[in-house]
Amino acid sequence: MMLDLGPFSDENFDRKKWVNSACQSRHPQDSVDKHLVDLEMKIQMVSEEIGASLEEQSASSLLRVPRATREVIRLRDDAVSLRSAVSSILDKLKKAEGLSAESVMALAKYDIVKQRMEAAYETLQDAAGLTQLSSTVEDVFASGDLPRAAETLANMRHCLSAVGEVAEFANVRKQLEVLEDRLDSMVQPRLTDAISNRKVEVVQDLRGILIRIGRFKSMGLHYTKVHLKPIKQLWEDFDTKQPPSNKLATDKTSNEFQSAAPGILFSTWLPNFYDELLLYLEQEWKWCMVAFPEDYKSLVPKLLVETMVAVGASFVSRINLATGDVVPETKSLGKGILDILSGDMPKGIKIQTKHLEALIELHNMTQTFARNIQHLFSESDLRVLMDTLKSVYLPYESFKQRYGQMERAILSAEIAGVDLRGAVTRGVGAQGIELSETVRRMEESIPQVIVLLEAAVERCISFTGGSEADELIIAVDDIMLLYISTLQETLKSLRVVCGVDHGGDGVGSRKEMGLDKKDGQSSRRSDSISNEEEWSIVQGALQILTVADCLTSRSSVFEASLRATLARLSTALSVSVFGSSADQNLSHAASDDGNGEPSLGGRAALDVAAVRLIDVPEKARKLFNLLSQSKDPRFHALPLASQRVAAFADTVNELVYDVLISKVRQRLSDVSRLPIWSSVEEQSAYHLPTFSSYPQAYVTNVGEYLLTLPQQLEPLAEGIANSDTNEEAQFFATEWMFKVAEGATALYMEQLRGIQYITDRGAQQLSVDIEYLSNVLSALSMPIPQVLSTFHTCLSTPRDQLKDLIKSDSGNQLDLPTANLICKMRRVMID
Repeated sequence: MMLDLGPFSDENFDRKKWVNSACQSRHPQDSVDKHLVDLEMKIQMVSEEIGASLEEQSASSLLRVPRATREVIRLRDDAVSLRSAVSSILDKLKKAEGLSAESVMALAKYDIVKQRMEAAYETLQDAAGLTQLSSTVEDVFASGDLPRAAETLANMRHCLSAVGEVAEFANVRKQLEVLEDRLDSMVQPRLTDAISNRKVEVVQDLRGILIRIGRFKSMGLHYTKVHLKPIKQLWEDFDTKQPPSNKLATDKTSNEFQSAAPGILFSTWLPNFYDELLLYLEQEWKWCMVAFPEDYKSLVPKLLVETMVAVGASFVSRINLATGDVVPETKSLGKGILDILSGDMPKGIKIQTKHLEALIELHNMTQTFARNIQHLFSESDLRVLMDTLKSVYLPYESFKQRYGQMERAILSAEIAGVDLRGAVTRGVGAQGIELSETVRRMEESIPQVIVLLEAAVERCISFTGGSEADELIIAVDDIMLLYISTLQETLKSLRVVCGVDHGGDGVGSRKEMGLDKKDGQSSRRSDSISNEEEWSIVQGALQILTVADCLTSRSSVFEASLRATLARLSTALSVSVFGSSADQNLSHAASDDGNGEPSLGGRAALDVAAVRLIDVPEKARKLFNLLSQSKDPRFHALPLASQRVAAFADTVNELVYDVLISKVRQRLSDVSRLPIWSSVEEQSAYHLPTFSSYPQAYVTNVGEYLLTLPQQLEPLAEGIANSDTNEEAQFFATEWMFKVAEGATALYMEQLRGIQYITDRGAQQLSVDIEYLSNVLSALSMPIPQVLSTFHTCLSTPRDQLKDLIKSDSGNQLDLPTANLICKMRRVMID
């Protein structure tokens, strides 16, 4: 059996466990004693072997120690010797440096003198060469060898730079400028012919000549001049397709003028112009890649920039007239949006949605052309591409700067066109019909107005790319205020129609509202109308609540949508546009991604808004701050309108409450002055039986009205339940029912407090009235106010027992001020 020594090296060695384990591994036929004896013998042998090995290795180690000590001492001596040698060398170097320093300085001075002498020699050579070149340059020009002439002028320029500002060569400097202009003028005709006839080799040679004399810009200007003429002809082609001018047409009869062929519309012609221009630029791009491989990325975009500058004023004029052509009034006057905004129009002609839609249509055509240009010039530098796209959009800049004014004028006109009044022919039930019709129009106008505002947001994004979002918000907020003000004015009119107001400033004359001008009869107005019309007015007034609910919900949804649109704009517009300066933004936007290509962030910034904002960092920063705020849930895109919507809802609630409580107020208006309170029971010689009193008409009318009110609220609650939960609808109906019932109770108690004197008979009658009203309130699940229950208890108690009632324990459940007041009414003295 082999003995495994591994377990003995374990720190957690358990000898008992090891012995037991060794015993378990014995052969079944071997006895335990024999197995243990063999195991002990093996352990002893292994122990002796280990001891012998340790003794041998220890002896060997003791022999190696003296040898290692001698090696360490030798290495230490060598290190000391090396240190002494290095120190000696350093001392020698310091001495050599001190001795040779003066020699080195002298050599440096001699070298400077040598360099100056060589420079003077070269200058003298250049001066001699300049003199020689000046004397032979005319012969070179006379030979007609333009490359040689360019080389001569370049050498003269080099010599002049070498001699510096020397008076003797001042004339030569002037002569050189004249000669360079002369050579430039000699190159231009040949360059024009070469560019026009696509002579690549000639163009390249002439380009080299211009570069040699430092006139490369002249080459770019001349290239632009050659191609600008045919492009301007494309632009002027629109004028050739127009009918004769008005000056010539004035000599013709009206019939002849009408029969003249109409000219082509600018909106129809512009896409064709863009297509032809794009094709022209594509051809030039391909040719310049061969003729100007180093310059085509900036040369062709420069041509487009100069083209847009050349036709810019005409472009703006044509856009302005094209926007006026869509509306007959402005078309007949030959005017457009800019003329309307400037006030140069007859009174009554205003900017319309069609004007702005026509402008956006033209802008969309230009935007398509700009995308094609961006694709064509994708290899150009980002700054060059940005300037090119900016020139493409330049004709629309004057319109974009006045976008807020345009949108405000359009929305104001559209809001003014919303008819909210439901005027009808006066007759039986006319007031209820007018109220219902007006409320219906108010409710229908809300989604119409929201649609108008949503269209304005879409126009802003489509036309300005969101760069005028701040002006849009201001305009929309103002228009919302205007619309809500219109609704408020309509509510004032409805208060008169409903009978809760009786005319006044801002509401209209009583004649206009169809009301009689009988002074002192307004409180009795309901007596002249039928009960059916009264309920029609109530039902119409309740419908006004749906107007408030619709306005609140739709304006809230619209504001949330507007806030989401602003948040999307904040993400869409590259952050690189909104830096501290335009240059920093451009350097960031134009940074490479490591492959030599512009970064995706820079290329993504080339939309209509970023192109416009990149050079106006202050406006960009303000806009971006606004867009960043839109991501905050607490942000109100329409702060003023939100407040006015809440105020409108409060006004509606006030009107509805006044309408619902008006019938109660009319029935209870004279309760405190009823003669029955002071009447005395008539004495009779006969003994007649007594009968219980019945509630009077005023309180039964009020009770019946309150009991009928839930039925009136039910249709409105069902309408609300269509959009909300049934629980909310039920809560709505219950809330208004309680509100009216509480108001009626308060009015009744106010009238009761106004009674000056009441007899026993009057007290009995009033107790019956109060009991009836209390039963109505209980039927409506309303708690009975303590004041009202005090009136009932004190009035139903006989007069001689009233004092005892108040002083008894039952008096603790009474309202003491009210009880004292009743005692005063019944002439009961309380100590």
